[in-house]
Amino acid sequence: MTAPKITRSLTLNFVGDWGQANFHRVLGWLTHQFCRHAGPRSRTAIWSIRGGGFEAVPLVHGGEADLCIVTPDKLMPRALTGEGIFRGLPMPDLRALAVLPQNDVMLLAIDRRFGIHSFEELRRAKPALRIARSTHDGTNFIGYVAERFMSAHGLSDAELGSWGGRYVSFHQPNDCLGLMLRGEVDAVLQEAIMTPWWAEVMTKLKAVPIPAEPQALQALESSEGLPAKTLRAGYWPGVETPLTTLDFSDFVVLVRADMPEDVAHLLTWCLVETRGMIEQQYRHLDPERSPLSYPLDPAKMAQPSIPLHPGARAYFESAGHLARNG
Repeated sequence: MTAPKITRSLTLNFVGDWGQANFHRVLGWLTHQFCRHAGPRSRTAIWSIRGGGFEAVPLVHGGEADLCIVTPDKLMPRALTGEGIFRGLPMPDLRALAVLPQNDVMLLAIDRRFGIHSFEELRRAKPALRIARSTHDGTNFIGYVAERFMSAHGLSDAELGSWGGRYVSFHQPNDCLGLMLRGEVDAVLQEAIMTPWWAEVMTKLKAVPIPAEPQALQALESSEGLPAKTLRAGYWPGVETPLTTLDFSDFVVLVRADMPEDVAHLLTWCLVETRGMIEQQYRHLDPERSPLSYPLDPAKMAQPSIPLHPGARAYFESAGHLARNG
C-alpha cells in the first residue's frame, strides 16, 4: 500500500512507560515512522510515567497528550463508562488505533516450602505470607487487577492481614519479582510472565503456581471484562498440567476521538505497514516468550476492545483487514 503523506508539520506528545520497557520501544518505532511521512518540521515526544500507567489515559482524554499505550486491552471499555478502576472518571472520547497482541496472565506463585497448591489450601492454611505485587493505589492497572483477583478468591487485603500477612508493593513487575528472587517475600502476584525474572522464580526457586478458581474467573470477567487464559503444560519446567488463570494480554494504542483523521490514518498505517521493524526487535526471543507477539497479524490489530478512531478504521478497511461497516 502506498504510504500516506501529511504535508503540514505536526508536534505530537505520546505517553509510554517508565522509560525502559516495551511501550517506549514501540513508541520509538512509531514516532520514527510517523515523522518520515509528515511535514518537514514535524516532531514527537515520548513521555515517561512515574506511577502505574493509569495517568496516561486521562492525559490523552483531556487533550494534554495525543496518544498512549496501555495494557491490558480488555480493561479499557470500563474507561469509556467510568467503571472499575476508572470509577467516577468516564472518558467517552477515547478511541483506539490498534491493538498489539501479546500473551500474558496475572499469576500467583508461592514459595514451595509452604506446600500450597490451590486457593482452597491457601484459605485453609492461612499462612502469614508476604506477597509482592504492584502498587494498589488507583494509578496502577497491575495492582488494581491483582487486588480484584485475590478478592474474587475470597482473599481481600484485610483477610490476608488477619493471618499476619502483608503485601510488599512496587509499581514495576521486575521490582516485585526481584523481591521473590532475593527471598524477601514468600509469594509473588504479577503479570509479565514472559520475562526472565518469572523464569527464574519458576525454575530456580521452583515456586508453585496457583491455578485460579472457575467461579473467581467468571466473576472477574463479569466485573472487569478480563477473561480466563490457560498457560500450556510445560510453559515452565515442572508445570506439568495446563494452568488456568486470568488474562492480562495485549497493548492498546489510545487517542482521542477528535484527533484529525489524516493523523490517525497515518499513525495506523505506520503501526501496520512497518510492523516488521518492531518485530525484528523481538526476534531474538521465542514468540511464546516475547513481550510482543510476532508476527503481528493486521486482522487482530484491527480488533481492540474499544471503538476504532475513524481514521484507523478507514485504514483497516482500505487495506482489507476489516470488513467495511464491520
